[in-house]
Amino acid sequence: MTKENAEHLEAIQDIRQMMKKSTRFLSLSGLSGVFAGIYALTGAVVAYLYLNAIYHSWKRGEVEVLNRNEIYLNFILIAAVVLALSISTAYFFSNRKAKQNGQTLFDHTAIRVLINLAIPLVAGGVFCMALLYHGAIVYIAPAMLLFYGLALINASKYTYDDIRYFGICEIVLGLINAFNLGNGLLYWAFGFGVLHIVYGATMWYKYERKK
Repeated sequence: MTKENAEHLEAIQDIRQMMKKSTRFLSLSGLSGVFAGIYALTGAVVAYLYLNAIYHSWKRGEVEVLNRNEIYLNFILIAAVVLALSISTAYFFSNRKAKQNGQTLFDHTAIRVLINLAIPLVAGGVFCMALLYHGAIVYIAPAMLLFYGLALINASKYTYDDIRYFGICEIVLGLINAFNLGNGLLYWAFGFGVLHIVYGATMWYKYERKK
């Protein structure tokens, strides 16, 4: 290869990198995924301990009638705290990464990611509320995993390709959970906890470690 051809090839590679940066949201931090997984595992442990305490109180006769609405409300509260912590942490680390790269966090690519992520998530949230309304509690965990996986795949078009594989893993886990309904909390903890930590650590190692 001549020197001139090598220079042309290098110029083409530079242009491709610039185009990729302009059409993809690359400020997503792997550390936010790690922390989101830790929050999810903590929430799952709290939910398990709460449910276990309620169950043993009922067996000992300390509680005659289980207040299902109160139990549901406490579970929703735990999930809301996990979600709020995950979003705030994702904003902190992603904003820091964007500043390090000399970029703004909320550009047109970030808005595309948010929109494509929000559509399946909102639909899944409403569907899970319908399941709760009809008392189909056992289907909520697999539904959350499935819709979350679809949201990740939908948003991966505008960010790292690794997100797509993460979404596929969530969908597969949700489908397995759909055939094993008795362990919803365990699957939820693995999907939103363990997989988040593995994905976040992998993203950090691939794209942020050297920096």
